[in-house]
Amino acid sequence: MLSILVPLGAQDKRSKKQILKENEELQQRIKDLEAEVAAFRADAAEREAIQEELSGENENKISSGMQDYVSSSTDTLLGQWYLHRSSKIPGREQYNMDSVHFTTNVPDSVLMQRLRDMNAFISLPYNETVKNYMILYSEKMPAKMGELLGLSDYYMPIFEETFRRYDLPLELKYVAIIESALNPRAESRVGAKGMWQFMYRTGINYGLKIDSYTDERMDPIRSADAAARYFKDAYRIFGDWPLAISAYNCGSGNVNKAIKRAGGKRDFWSVYEYLPKETRGYVPAMVGAMYAFRYANEYGLRPNPLALPVYVDTFHIHRNLHMNQISEVLGIPLDDVRDLNPQYYKDIIPGEGSDLVLRLPFSYSSPFLEMQDSIYRHRADVLFAEKVQDGRETVDGRPVPTSTANKGEWVYYKVQPGDNLGKIAKKYHTTVKQLKTWNNLKGDMISVGQRLKVGKR
Repeated sequence: MLSILVPLGAQDKRSKKQILKENEELQQRIKDLEAEVAAFRADAAEREAIQEELSGENENKISSGMQDYVSSSTDTLLGQWYLHRSSKIPGREQYNMDSVHFTTNVPDSVLMQRLRDMNAFISLPYNETVKNYMILYSEKMPAKMGELLGLSDYYMPIFEETFRRYDLPLELKYVAIIESALNPRAESRVGAKGMWQFMYRTGINYGLKIDSYTDERMDPIRSADAAARYFKDAYRIFGDWPLAISAYNCGSGNVNKAIKRAGGKRDFWSVYEYLPKETRGYVPAMVGAMYAFRYANEYGLRPNPLALPVYVDTFHIHRNLHMNQISEVLGIPLDDVRDLNPQYYKDIIPGEGSDLVLRLPFSYSSPFLEMQDSIYRHRADVLFAEKVQDGRETVDGRPVPTSTANKGEWVYYKVQPGDNLGKIAKKYHTTVKQLKTWNNLKGDMISVGQRLKVGKR
């Protein structure tokens, strides 16, 4: 074997300058790697924080068992729809979707091609589960679909505008159909409310106002915005839209458990059998609804006449206002005002010291602006006689007169485990914004044992 002898000192003929340059390059690479590691850790910490926000109460939120809150007056067509609408996910109350096997005259090849032609950003492979939901929504519930199609003429443009703003797939709008059948007053047995079925704490975490007079979970616009932000966070965690949608239904914790049980696989059908029973049909049901909406004409499905006005104007309210004042002065049916503003569940818009939204039919915009003073004065002494005109100042949860609220001593509350600003505000009949102002809080974070001002004696 031929050996080549390299003279001592001949292995490295680089100059000192070259060595220093290479050393600098290596040091820079080390710095770059350290920066990447730091960025990775920061991203992991942020993901963990987001995931914690996505979890919590949503672990207990399942759509089945949904009950509707309906105003005592149901004179409008919309009110009648909500009163008579089925209590669960459409179709679930008639069929056990885990065992039913629907048949149709439409060949599988046609169903498969139609599914492909939808060219949806969120899609699922064609199988018996998806097929069952396609048939359910398109053939088995024509009356319900007529209602949903009618309501969608009003609500879907709102959702589309919201999801475009967050650069999200527009197909997410169909989640509201599975969650609540487009009922802004829907309420589940476990406390999820509104069209997007937010639990209390999750709603607070996503900026929805919930107090003694207002529950923005029932505001279709504000809750859709919160849902969009939830979806954006969920997709960042899971990187898969069907899993992100599943997390919306059962919480990120349950989806993570399913992923672990599936050996780390992160696609819907791999984790399907490990998801909660209700959630297994959640995404296929969404695809079934999408299909029925897209091919409604082929199945002879027509929207029922819509009770809500197509054109609505928005006003910012800074004074307390009763819906009866609006109805009686302007001649708008009270139910119409309620239907456009379901978040004010006591018929009072507590605008004093706040900036709240009122929606009215566009045809009443000018009369409302011209007659505002008369509206605010109308029967105010009667309508607010047993109500608190400024419910922010309280003692032990009991409102005190506004005229003396600022003259007494502060009442303090010691933060307990499980407390958050929304919970405390609700207990003392005040608002999160007011608690922040009183206690000079910049964010929503509070700690156990912290003393907070909650009102004056």
